[in-house]
Order: sequence, then structure tokens, then C-alpha cells
Amino acid sequence: MAKPSFARISLLFFGFLLLFATYSWLFGPDSGFLYDTRVRKTLGSDPKLHVDHSCEKPNHPLDPLTVQEIEKVRTILWGHDSSFGSGSATIHSMALDEPEKTRVVQWKKGSRLPSRRVEVVAYWGGQTHEITVDLDSGGVVSDLVNPTSGYPILTLNDALAASQVPLKSVEFNRSIEARGVKFSDLACITPFAGWFGAEEEGRRVIRVQCYTLQDTSNYFMRPLEGLYVTVDLDKLEVIKVVDKGPIPIPKASGTEYQFGIQNKPVHMDKINPISMEQPDGPSFRVEDGHLVKWANWVFHVKADQRAGMIISQATVRDSETGEPRSVMYKGFPSELFVPYMDPEEGWYYKAYMDAGELGLGSTALSLVPLNDCPRNAYYIDGVFASPDGKSIVQPNMICLFERYAGDISWRHSEILIPNVDIRESRPKVTLVARMATSVGNYDYIFDWEFQTDGLIRVTVAASGMLMVKATPYDNVDDLGDKEDDAGPLISENVIGVVHDHFITFHLDMDIDGPTNNSLVKVHLEKQRVPTGKSPRKSYLKVKKYVAKTEKDAQIKLSLYDAYEFHIVNPNRKSRLGNPAGYRIIPGGNAASLLDHDDPPQIRGAFTNNQIWVTRYNRSEQYAGEVLIYQGHGDDTLQVWSDRDRSIENKDIVLWYTLGFHHVPCQEDYPVMPTVAASFELKPANFFESNPVLGVPPFFDNDLPVCRPFASS
Repeated sequence: MAKPSFARISLLFFGFLLLFATYSWLFGPDSGFLYDTRVRKTLGSDPKLHVDHSCEKPNHPLDPLTVQEIEKVRTILWGHDSSFGSGSATIHSMALDEPEKTRVVQWKKGSRLPSRRVEVVAYWGGQTHEITVDLDSGGVVSDLVNPTSGYPILTLNDALAASQVPLKSVEFNRSIEARGVKFSDLACITPFAGWFGAEEEGRRVIRVQCYTLQDTSNYFMRPLEGLYVTVDLDKLEVIKVVDKGPIPIPKASGTEYQFGIQNKPVHMDKINPISMEQPDGPSFRVEDGHLVKWANWVFHVKADQRAGMIISQATVRDSETGEPRSVMYKGFPSELFVPYMDPEEGWYYKAYMDAGELGLGSTALSLVPLNDCPRNAYYIDGVFASPDGKSIVQPNMICLFERYAGDISWRHSEILIPNVDIRESRPKVTLVARMATSVGNYDYIFDWEFQTDGLIRVTVAASGMLMVKATPYDNVDDLGDKEDDAGPLISENVIGVVHDHFITFHLDMDIDGPTNNSLVKVHLEKQRVPTGKSPRKSYLKVKKYVAKTEKDAQIKLSLYDAYEFHIVNPNRKSRLGNPAGYRIIPGGNAASLLDHDDPPQIRGAFTNNQIWVTRYNRSEQYAGEVLIYQGHGDDTLQVWSDRDRSIENKDIVLWYTLGFHHVPCQEDYPVMPTVAASFELKPANFFESNPVLGVPPFFDNDLPVCRPFASS
């Protein structure tokens, strides 16, 4: 049997590089196509404006770590423990240890920043260390071994090392040859192990599944079905090889998606290029790199290795007084849960927790100008630490842009007053903060959209490739009783496995301050009209209930038991006596239908409800627990909420899970059109009246003259 050469093994890495999104923080500073100490910020599509990032300093208590700070932490850690210098310790995450909320809220621009501390999660000797570094004193404050069941977020080093292990196995190599696949065409990915009991206890485990790159870059559509490897990540040993025999490899034709390579004809009339023009320039500005000011909104935005993008200290100006009023202290996607619905040997463990197992910021490549973001966009970079503690800039990770798509903010035309022409309409212009992440086969686009009427719309869109399963069948007529086993046939020899997507958001709502908020459940209760009192037989009556404890705020949505859910500050009232508040408005949604004792659902218990409200606790940020890789689900949002703490008139956190079931279809092949889900945070008696009543309309002379093309 031919032994795979190093060159062939290196091609195996290609699959991992794509899966882990070959981005800057994961490579060293000498990478030829990445930036080490430079930031790219540009208005427009030209990515050539570079600002030297090496000398930047924090200007706000929540600003992310700078290049200088990361390098300082590295020096401190190397002096703290010899495991770092020897290479046996790996840094899995490094981020600002944010100051206490009260200190951040009280801080004013121009005053001294609170002490800067850094949270480092490092792994060596089979243990996870949570290390706190004080940048002011230049020392380690604490170094604690985390006693919980899970392991830290994976690094590319983990995946690359694991990818080499199967090639040590004679059984694996024979299986590849038996399938007629060249080692030079081999591309392998590392599906996460999950947790299913004793087999995974006491060791970091990862799975390896392979594909062929022959004649396509879209290897996800060409799986080597039936061949699965389990690897010990620490010992770098094969635990188990499962080979269920060769299954036909799906064809390469029709799988390519790159514009410069594919030659599929498009049977539609050409759509001319379109762009929003701003003759006077953008209406927003970004101060000190992270503080965004637009219309009546101010908020802080930053990139984060785990959450992707964090929005903090969102305030909106009062429409009567101009006073800036607090709406949300911190908002971010806390966890994703993507369980696949196939219980077979090579699939049962596929239930991904993308934020905690891999990181949404870690896998965010640079946004594509003019396509991911319009021409009027402003770009913000991410600054992270590599596994060896070096600082790396991830360029163009977040974009900000104003959006106008012909939508209407408000309007009314009057027809009942004679001889008076009243036609009032106002355009809806919004500000969008966007980031996109490529977590293996799937791409997720996260939008935070701010409206001048005080509404915040959060949208998650999914695209990319399906996780597919090869099958001997190439037509549904041949499937017989196997048609519904794992999912529908979406191409010849390709099954699109049914799965779910759930994204749980941490929304620390601080309506007019952090200490006095409550959840009010506004119930629409059906009432029967007494006989003879009215021609009507029934109507709806509003009744309000204040949630007293956390279990009162474990909420499953139902169309037939209608509620609104308001976060209010009972100590801040309108002139009419209504408490100032915001309500969460769910969009289209789905619930997890898995049994609660199913191992993936135990870990994903944060999807047991669509809405939760918990007492604010600085340590309760990640709904699936801090160390989620192979975690047992013993420190999730469900666990916190079951403590049933008081939440009335307290500092509270709103959690919302949006989701959708995905039954694949042929249109999802070979790359799926974007599908989106959203929710809104909307003022409820927060303003005294319509806050955009006085906003002026657009007039002809406000805009450049653009005439339509006159065809002959």
C-alpha cells in the first residue's frame, strides 16, 4: 500500500483550512496574505486605506484589547508559567475582562479608564486554566483550573493536528484506497464530538470525516460516506475507525459555486448595478474606533472571538428633551445550536454549538465589498490573540452602513377633508451593523439594525452549503421506505440531512438604568360577551402580569395563547403614568422538538424556551456554559433559570432564541440561497408620542438627479 506523502497530507489540511476559515488570528504574523499590525478601515469598497494599528490605545472601558495589550499579556504569561514558553500551553481565548457594569455606566469620556484586566483561557496538562491578568500592575491576578466537565474553544492547531492522525492508521488508508480516492484529492473536516457518556470521559475527542476535492472546490457535496474516525486530541491517537463499506461518491458536475469557474447559464434578464448614493456623505460617525453615533442613537460595537460582534451601551435620545436614555447595556449571540436528525453511527454526534466550540469571530473572514456590504459601508477590524499569544488583526470583519430600500417610516393621506391635499409620508432610513461568519459548511450573517423610531431589529441569515449524506440512490422512486430516513434527496446520490438552527441572544436590557427593570407579560385573554349585551359574541381583553421570579419568565411562544412581553422600568413613567419599556416582538420561529433527555438537547437546554429572563449575573454570559466543548450541560441557561431568583424591579437579562427547522430541497444545492429569521426590540411607552413625527421628508433637490435610461 502506498504511504501518503507529506505533500499529500498537506492537501488534507485544505479541508480544515476552509472549515476553520483560514483567518488571520489563527496564523502567525508572517502570513503573506494577512495583516499583522495594521487595521483596514474604509468608507466605500476600496480596501487600500490602512491605519497603523500597532500604536492604538483603548478609549472606552469596553474597547477590545489592542495589539500592545495582547503583546503585554503574552509577556506576562510567558513569565508566569514555563508551560507557555515550552509550547505545551495553548491559548484558546484572550479577551477583555470587562469592568463591573456600575463602573462602566458611571464613566465619562475624558476621565481615566477603569483598570484593564484580561481573561485568558489556556489549556495544558489536560486541564483548562482561567487566568486573569492585570495590565496596570503587569501581573497575574489569578490562575484557576476550571473544574467543570467541558473543554475550551477549539483552535486551528487542534484541528490540524487531529487531521494528521487518521493517516497513521493502516485501516483508514486502505479504506481511502478502496474508494478509489487519491490522497492528493482528500479533504477532511473535524465534526465536533458532542458528549454521549463514558466513551468521551476524561479526554478531548474529535471526529474526522473526509471528502474528495476532485474536479470541484465544493467538497462538501462529495462525501466519502461510511468512513468515520474518532481521534484523541491530546494523545493524537486514533480511538476508532468505522468503515461501513464504500457508498457511491456523488458527482462533481454541478457543484461548483465560484463565479470565475462555473459556467452555468443564467436564464434571466440582467439586473443593472444598484447603489445608494449619499451626496453629503454618511450620516453616522465612528469615534475612537468603536463608538457609533447616528441620528438619535449612540452605541459601542466591537469584534469578539466567541460572539462575533457585541453591541454595548445602546442609548437613544428622548424625542421631547434630547436626553440620552439607556435601552440595552449589552447584546450578542450567546450560542448557536445546530442538531442534525440522523441517529446513525457517523451522524448521531452532529449537534454543533458553533459559538462555544469554534467561535463566531474566529471564523469571520473579511466581508466582501459591494456584495456583503454596500458601497457606503464603513469597516471595523477584529483584533484577537493567536494560540501562541501573538496579536493578529482580522480585517474588515464588521461593516456599518445606512440602508434605504424604499421603505416607509410613517404615512397618511387624507381623503375625507374636501379641497385639501394631505399626503404625508416619511422615508425609513436605518443604520445596520453587520458581521458574517463561515462556520464550516454554513455561513451566518448577523445584522443589528437601528431605526430612528427607537426600534432595534436583529436578523440572522443563513447560507452556505448543506451537510449532506451520500446514498446509493439517485431518484426518489428508488428509495422506497428509506425515503424519510435522514432527509430528502436533493441531487443524484445526495441526501440533505434534516436539521435545526437555533441562535440564542443575550440581551441585557437596561431601560433607563440597570437596577430597576421588570418583565411584564401582557396577556390577550378572550372574553365571552354576555347574552343580549352586544351583537358581538367575544372580544379580547388585555391583562398584565409582572413576573416575580425566573421560572415565571420561562416562556414558550404560542399563537393560540397570545402574549406581549415588555421589559419596563416601573420607576420611570410617562406623563400618562405608563412605565417606560421595550417589548420583544418575535418573528417567524421554531422550537426544538428533541426529547429533553437526548444528550444534544441536554447541552442545548437553552432552547427549551424561546424567551427567558434571568437575574443579572456577570458570570452568566454563555447560554450553553463557558466550556461547552464536550460539556455535559451542567451550567446552562436552564440551570441558571431554575434557581428561580427574584427578577421584579431588578437588574435583569432577556434571552431570546430564534430558530428554524430545515428540511432541505433541491434549490439548496449546491449552495443554498439565504434564509433569514429575526426579532425586534420596540419601544412601548418609552416615548411620549411618535418620536419621528417631526422628521422631514425627502425633496427632489436633496438628491442627485438620476434619469432612467431611454431605450430606443
